[in-house]
This record gives sequence, structure tokens and C-alpha cells, in this order.
Amino acid sequence: MSIAEGLDLADGLPGISPGVYGARDFRAVAEIIYGEAGIVLAEGKAMLVYSRLAPLVRRAGCGTFANFIARVREDEAERSRMVAALTTNHTFFYREAHHFEHFAEEVRPALIDRLAVRQPVRIWSAGCSSGEETWSLVTTLLGANRPEGLKLARGDLRVLASDIADHALARAEAATYPARDMAAVPAPLRTAWTRPAGDNLVLADEARALVRFRYLNLQGEWPMQGRFQTIFCRNVMIYFDNPTKERLVERFAQALEPGGHLYIGHSERVTGRAAALLAPVGPTIYRRTHA
Repeated sequence: MSIAEGLDLADGLPGISPGVYGARDFRAVAEIIYGEAGIVLAEGKAMLVYSRLAPLVRRAGCGTFANFIARVREDEAERSRMVAALTTNHTFFYREAHHFEHFAEEVRPALIDRLAVRQPVRIWSAGCSSGEETWSLVTTLLGANRPEGLKLARGDLRVLASDIADHALARAEAATYPARDMAAVPAPLRTAWTRPAGDNLVLADEARALVRFRYLNLQGEWPMQGRFQTIFCRNVMIYFDNPTKERLVERFAQALEPGGHLYIGHSERVTGRAAALLAPVGPTIYRRTHA
């Protein structure tokens, strides 16, 4: 059975007629999202594309995917909505806990020393999704001793959290999560940096003030000036082809101060020209060399 035969499934969806999505539409969507965000969509993702974009087709009143694709090519805002709909926002607190343990034990002390002598500390959570990684990182940096953490927060400390999906950024910035979702966060950090709100936990205002949430396409221009001491970009590059991964990791390396650290996902690797700039110091943890 061809993709086209398998995807004429719009019968039960209000506002979309039967037979509106086939192989040509899928290939057009795949081409657009690769050009916009570097994301590779294999044919096995055809049904996922249908399920995620059908509501946008209906909302736009386009009737067919072909009409919607024509609009996407001309309308930047619609194109951004399409890209956001096709990104995966699955994440959770303290995912790959060894990264936060390494950060706490090996990186945090040096960042505290920088703040003590009034030097800036800049951290980037790239592809932050709905914020679980960002807040895991911020609470780890501030530590379990709240008075000491407040002192750190008064220093020249800023965290950039960026993503390509506006709806994920909105949830991340709201900084409110079901208490059960934060169970993986060490209890002393939860006590120090969250407050209860019904069945939810809300990140403390002092922690929230440190973070700037911004829309950013990693494949586009990066407006940031200056370098970072730490960059987390985990489980983002699994959606890219190898040339795209290598270009991105090289850009991350260039955005790090010598001695700075890059954390990537458990199935991701540093290859290409970036390998000369990043030395492995732990599982999927790299330190920027002085080269």
C-alpha cells in the first residue's frame, strides 16, 4: 500500500474532505521543515504529520493539505505554526540525571567562583521545550541552601532558554508543573526553589527571574553576544541529519568559552570539525578546549 493510499483518512475530521493528504503532500511538508528547522521526516512519519497538521489545515480553512502547503510557503506565521506542530516536546525533570550530577560537582563550583568576583555567568538551555530541563539546571545551580542560592541569584547570572515552539515556551515560562512531575528533582532543591499551588509546584520568583525564554531556530541566526560557560542541548539533534548535526555542534563549540561545557543527549555524538574543539569528559559531556 502506498503512502497516498494509506493516508486518505480524513473522513471523520470536520472541515477536511476525504482524500486530501497523499505522498506528494507529505514530501512537500518534509521539504519545508527540513529547510526551516533541519528536521528530517522519514516516510514512517507520514501518519504523524497527518495527525499533527490536520487541525491546522482545518483551522486555516484550507480544506486540503495542498492548499495549506501553498499558504505555508507564502505565510511566515503559518509556516512557524507548522514547524512548531511537528516538533516533539517530550521531556521530564532530571532527565539523564548524570548530567546534573556532573554539573553540580564539576561545573557549579567554578561558576560560583566567577560570581564571587563579579564575573558574568551565562548558561544556555537550547531546545528547552516545556522547561523541565531549564528548571532542573537552574535549581541545581542555585543549590539546596536557599540563602546561598539567593546570593548567587543576585550576581551577574543569566540563563537563556530557547525553543522553536511558542506553545512549549509558554509552558516553560509559566514554571508550573504537577507535583508528581517534579518527583525526580532532589527534595532539598524542591523545598528551596518551589512553592505549592494545589496539586502543582511553582518555581520560586527568584529562580524565574534568572531565565529569559526566547524563540530561536537553531538553524538560523543567533543574536546572542558573548560566550556561554555551559550549554545544554539534549535530544534535539536526533531529528537532524549528520551534516546538520555537525554544523550545529561546531556552532555550539564556538559559542562556548574555553573551558566551558556542552551537554548533549545520550544517543548523540560529537563528530566533524567540532571534535577538535570539544574534549569528552563524561558520558555525552564535552569541555571546550583552548584550541
